[in-house]
Amino acid sequence: MGKSCKVVVCGLAAVGKTAVLEQLLYANHVAGSEPMETLEDIYIGSIETDRGTREQVRFYDTRGLRDGMEFPRHYYSFADGFVLVYSIDSKESFKRMETLKKDIDRHRDKKEVTIVVLGNKLDKLEERRVDASMAQNWARTEKVRLWEVSVADRRTLIEPFVYLASKMTQPQSKSTFPLSRNKNKGSGSVDS
Repeated sequence: MGKSCKVVVCGLAAVGKTAVLEQLLYANHVAGSEPMETLEDIYIGSIETDRGTREQVRFYDTRGLRDGMEFPRHYYSFADGFVLVYSIDSKESFKRMETLKKDIDRHRDKKEVTIVVLGNKLDKLEERRVDASMAQNWARTEKVRLWEVSVADRRTLIEPFVYLASKMTQPQSKSTFPLSRNKNKGSGSVDS
């Protein structure tokens, strides 16, 4: 197990950010329970990657955004990854998630971050307001992975978080920077 990764979970208020984490990590979300407003909570989970290693992930469950609220900027600087959550029964939540993605791209400096998008409340298909193919097309354009999930079915939550942990902790690839094959490894300078 390497370093602990920091993942910020964000989205509009009442899209199910806390419920996703509670169900994923503890399997204790009660479907239909009243949403409670979060200020900020930190969850620590151990997630098995697709390489079979366990990685510690620190999830920052952020306050749900409401009209006129700006996402706190300090999250952009320390996050290794983001989970952007919207509700499939709310176009407004999808639009806010799109704005968050743009803000992350603008504020992350050149830091490489992994972004996963979750369309929550898949169990409310009859109330769907966000078209699935439109959302997937947006995700492809933005080069992010999107899953539609339901906290009522914990199995839908596993794959996105395994992907997230695997992507954030993948071993660094060999550098393509051409290194000098000089046998004289003394000073590092090259004299002609």
